[in-house]
Amino acid sequence: MTALSAPDRLLAVLAAFDHQHPALSLTGISRRSGLTLTTAHRLVGALTDWGALERDADGVYHVGLRLWEIAALAPRGLALRQIALPYLEDLYEATHENVQMAVRDGAEVVYIEWISGRSAVGVRIQVGARWPLHATGVGLALLAHGDSAFQEAYCSGPLAAFTPHTLTDGARLRRALAEVRRTGVAVSSRQVTDDALSVAAPVRGAGGAVVAAVSVVVPEHDAQVPALIPAVRLAARGISRALGWQPQTRPEPGT
Repeated sequence: MTALSAPDRLLAVLAAFDHQHPALSLTGISRRSGLTLTTAHRLVGALTDWGALERDADGVYHVGLRLWEIAALAPRGLALRQIALPYLEDLYEATHENVQMAVRDGAEVVYIEWISGRSAVGVRIQVGARWPLHATGVGLALLAHGDSAFQEAYCSGPLAAFTPHTLTDGARLRRALAEVRRTGVAVSSRQVTDDALSVAAPVRGAGGAVVAAVSVVVPEHDAQVPALIPAVRLAARGISRALGWQPQTRPEPGT
């Protein structure tokens, strides 16, 4: 087995933290990173001195604010969120349902914003959460506008199931993606939980490429999809224009 390089060991320490493990003891970091306790202790000390990790009064480590400062520079993170937020707030005011925005990272979506109302349907989402592309409305919107070779590889691979309704058949997923391209929106029903439906639309950057997706998530049993589609499209188009996108003379599919 090849020994990890110094950068790989540092990254292993940081990768030990996730949404299920936001706080870890030194022993926990050692176990989850696969590093010896001595090595973990040395690296954790260096990361804490730099500010990437913080140690509380109980000796438990958390991700430090220095990493937040660095992450805020990501053009697909905080900067995109700041541009989009007024339009996402308008979409929330129009629906009073869960409003989300996500970007694609490999075969997953990463949520960069989430606005929820008190009475909105419960969702298993938070900022920074990741989900497979095929299981969410925003993921379908992003996958449908991705590179064709990537789409084919994704549809041919194993597709995780979260409910009995999750799209796990490659042929069905290909048809769903074609429908997204035809209509300009993705409708995802009961894919992650049995009680939720999402309507999503792609967000385009200045060059016209899809850079993100926005969605509204509502209770599946009384979802008014025809009424939600125009509101989601309007939000997506507003964000796209704010990013510098100029619509062509011919309207987008589904508009």
